[in-house]
Amino acid sequence: MTEAARRKPGTPCWVSLMAHDLDATREFYGALFGWRFQPGPQQLGPYLRGLLDGEEVAGIGQHPGDRGLPTAWTPYLASDDADESAESIRCSGGTVAVGPLDAADAGRMVICSDPTGAVFGVWQAASHLGTAVAGRHGTPVWNELLTQETEAVGKFYKTVFGYELEPLASADADVDADVVTLRLDDRPVASLHGVGTALPRDRGAHWMTWFEVADADDAARRVAELGGRVVEPPRDGPRGRHATVADPEGAVFTVVRSAGDR
Repeated sequence: MTEAARRKPGTPCWVSLMAHDLDATREFYGALFGWRFQPGPQQLGPYLRGLLDGEEVAGIGQHPGDRGLPTAWTPYLASDDADESAESIRCSGGTVAVGPLDAADAGRMVICSDPTGAVFGVWQAASHLGTAVAGRHGTPVWNELLTQETEAVGKFYKTVFGYELEPLASADADVDADVVTLRLDDRPVASLHGVGTALPRDRGAHWMTWFEVADADDAARRVAELGGRVVEPPRDGPRGRHATVADPEGAVFTVVRSAGDR
């Protein structure tokens, strides 16, 4: 399925990883997801775009060690005006770390964090609209913010991007879960998950990218074979069978076989 249209502001439109060893990271994700690579904009240093059958999926860049950015997958949220979004982020208690700046003719970008410290990007598209394929092995399928609690940070994202906030009804959960779905035009686009003291102290609040795979168990095994590690083993959940894994540099992500694919 192609995703060629310009996204509504607030829609996750791209995911990007900043890695220390670009060559080794390219080999890992190429073997895991079947991506091939081509050069992308170099404003923050060497950068590659991962492709499936020539369609852009995600980006991997060389980690700029002097900017304080984590080695982590970062979602980018669409914007019609990156400068205006950056100002709204600042005024709402967030922090702008990089930009706004032009990424050649591809678009205009910002890297920032919400009031809890979770890093995300803002993307004002020009020639590059973002991820161009979905629903296949190796494509991003969901983004979830793991944070201590959702009430305050939910107000931040609603103010900046205009999301409708839909708390998870207690009847829909096996336990009393603090989960809020972010919706645009009555369509779910991302979620917030308050995990309280279970939030990793070494990572703090962070966005988690979920990638579609043909088989979650096989993908988790493959991660370990390629030098990564399994953080949480495969298990079934509302979104399908999934596992939390980390690449060889420690960047954490989730692999999922969506429930609708069974």
